[in-house]
Formats: sequence, structure tokens, C-alpha cells
Amino acid sequence: MSKKDDRPRPGDTIKPRKPATVQFAATVLQLEAFAVLFAALALYGLRDSVYERGPLVLDSTAALWTVTGVLFLVLVVLSRMVARPGGYLAGSVVQVPVLAMGLLLPMMFLVGAVFVAMWVVSLRLGGRIDRERAEYDAAHPETAPNH
Repeated sequence: MSKKDDRPRPGDTIKPRKPATVQFAATVLQLEAFAVLFAALALYGLRDSVYERGPLVLDSTAALWTVTGVLFLVLVVLSRMVARPGGYLAGSVVQVPVLAMGLLLPMMFLVGAVFVAMWVVSLRLGGRIDRERAEYDAAHPETAPNH
């Protein structure tokens, strides 16, 4: 391709795009993982205080880091596996424990609700973008990525 004309020419190889739904969903799960990590740090800092603690209390520091660490790892692993079969379902299921962190730290109910909304939007908007890309590629096969 020349520098003046960035459009592909016949015979050029075009790299396939990663689906938008996969990109959006993986990003939301990764951001959730860091929100869980920051919530764990807040809980650790509040461990000897009665301020802003939820009805469920983890008395042991080891229990706190184990619960939040496992949730963090699950979110990170799912963010890499979201494109596989069942990935979106697993990502949807893992929204429940993120919301349930509000039982430990009440502000996580709000943060979890925001992430649930972002998850739903990422699936819907990503799906729409992927459908529109497919329609465009079908209408313009000369610029469609090679699969």
C-alpha cells in the first residue's frame, strides 16, 4: 500500500479484526479485577475499624486475601477466555460475586452495579458493532479481512 492511499488493493492481505464484543467484555472483566483488588485493599485498611464495613465480616486477614484474590484471578482468567464457548455466560455469572462484595464493603454494591451495567452494555454494543462490521464486509468483499 502506498502512503497516499491507505486503502487495500487486490491481493493485499488484511489482518482479521478481533470481535468488538470480545474486546469490550475482556476490558470490563479486567477493570472489575482491579476494582476487586482495590476493594480488598480498602477492606484490609478497615479491618480494625467498624467504619463502612458490611454485614459480612472476614475476621482473618488470610480469609480476606484468599476470597478477594480468588475472585481477582477468576476475573483475569475469564477476561482471557471470554471468546471461548461459554465465556460470556461465565462472565455473566461472575458478576454475582462482584456484587456480593457489597456484603463486605457496602460501596461495592454501587461499584458492582456499575460494572454489571457496563457488562450488559459491552455485550449489546459489541454485538451490534460486530453485526455492522459483518454487514459491511459482506457488502465490500474487496476490503474484508481474510479469515
